[in-house]
Amino acid sequence: MASPSDLEGAVLARLGAGAIEDSLEEAVRLEVEHKSLVGVVQSLHSDEYVTLETLSKSWMVATAEGEEILASGSPEYRVWAAVKEVGELSVKALEAQMACAKVGMGAAMKEKWLERAKGANGETLLRVTRETVEDTTRSLLARVSALSPEEEKALTRRKLASRQTVKYFKVDKGPKYQAVRAKKCADLSVEALKDGSWQTAEWKAYNFASVGERVAGGYVQPLLKVRAEFRKILMGMGFEEMPTNRWVESSFWNFDALFQPQSHPARDAHDTFFVKDPAEAVELPGEYYERVKAVHETGGYGSIGHRSPFDDAEAHKNLLRTHTTAVSARMLYALAQQQPFQPKRYFSIDRVFRNESMDSTHLCEFHQVEGLVADYDLSLSNLIATIRTFFQNIGITQLRFKPAFNPYTEPSMEVFGYHPTLKKWTEIGNSGIFRPEMLKPMGLPDNVRVIAWGLSLERPTMIKYKINNIRDLFGHKADIARAKATPMCIFPNLSPRLGALIAFSHAPRFFSRRAAACLWEVEPPSFALSSSLRLVTTTELDAVLDVDSSCSESWIEPWIETWTETRTETWMDGVR
Repeated sequence: MASPSDLEGAVLARLGAGAIEDSLEEAVRLEVEHKSLVGVVQSLHSDEYVTLETLSKSWMVATAEGEEILASGSPEYRVWAAVKEVGELSVKALEAQMACAKVGMGAAMKEKWLERAKGANGETLLRVTRETVEDTTRSLLARVSALSPEEEKALTRRKLASRQTVKYFKVDKGPKYQAVRAKKCADLSVEALKDGSWQTAEWKAYNFASVGERVAGGYVQPLLKVRAEFRKILMGMGFEEMPTNRWVESSFWNFDALFQPQSHPARDAHDTFFVKDPAEAVELPGEYYERVKAVHETGGYGSIGHRSPFDDAEAHKNLLRTHTTAVSARMLYALAQQQPFQPKRYFSIDRVFRNESMDSTHLCEFHQVEGLVADYDLSLSNLIATIRTFFQNIGITQLRFKPAFNPYTEPSMEVFGYHPTLKKWTEIGNSGIFRPEMLKPMGLPDNVRVIAWGLSLERPTMIKYKINNIRDLFGHKADIARAKATPMCIFPNLSPRLGALIAFSHAPRFFSRRAAACLWEVEPPSFALSSSLRLVTTTELDAVLDVDSSCSESWIEPWIETWTETRTETWMDGVR
């Protein structure tokens, strides 16, 4: 049949003479595919022109291997025939002669068609024990549609035959049967309104419960979902977002302003992507540039500097920023020019670039979450508490802090989070207190401290969505279908008490006078720096910080005391 309408007419005409007992046989009679016939009768059934009864039939068919046996004989028969032809045959020669030697030999030995013997040179020989045999397997496959249950089971076990089941329909007249189906109206036309035919027309039922067609719109990538949630959390903690649209930075802002020596290996081409055109920055702040240069060469503010020549050409090189701390340096310099000084909280979430070896946790291009707090007399306790509060807001409660070294922070800490899928601790960020060699040339007041941290956006996202490989999340290997299937990013919120309290030490020497710490007492979600303070005990501070065994007083005090003793008296005067 050429079209569904022709096939529909043939079916309705056939039903006029009686029911269609087997749709498979009817499809053969009409010379159409069975699925085409089924589509027509199901359409008629929806309008109650016909009734359908679903039936099924099954039969045994030979598999591909079974078809090969039908053509060439079973492996056991072929092995027996090969041995009989030469009288006796070695096992090695038989295996070289045919691929099915092992299978056929085992079956032939089981049927006692062959026997083993030792040759003169020690080889195993095969000899026939029967002059004539019947290829039973081939005979069974020849009548595969009429097997006994035992025979069927035997062939199925050897994967030589399988049962094939096909569904079909018995079709009969329905309550609204007619020789020709009247077409139902789906849309109201102008012509139907004019001639009044809409009043007598038969209309298709409207399905109000049907699901509309899925909109093929865009989907938010998992990283952007987490980024949006991070922004909401940080803004709720009182942070202000920094402008981060400058991907190309000068080496001065990316390295020199951070008191990172020009001989540092991170400034080599194997760690940093340098820009060829334009290769150099056009303009840098003059007086501030000279102060930074002097600190690098001769020191100052309690530091001896790096004691090496400062190369102006190196400072002017353009590069793809390796961290968003370059943006932080610009913002702090701008803040220092404002008089009087106003405490600030800044954050940024944007892309950075490093020439790294890529693996399951590292990429050359990734996103960094950075935050900083500039205020009077801040200390390490403020930094730990702020980081813990942020991560508790995103549901990562298992954190560890490890002493580290950064050129522009002292003290410094690496932040580790536990990955539940990888079952290991993964580094998720770095943190510290900016050195005076970085802050004083900017012009910030003497007792202003800046605590800062940089956290990868990818790794917390991997922990959140239990992704093992960072390349499955971001980059050219990322699965686009994952963006469609990834659920919304909603992090559990802290209790009002913990959400409102961020521990900020007000003691000049937190390291030796920890009991003099204090807490901000404000209502969420605003965390104003001018909030009232009260002194609390060490126990109260620990309760808010939720200090675990990885950052307990017994663990951190020796490190703090060692750090305190090794600093010069000039630096400690600045801290006081």
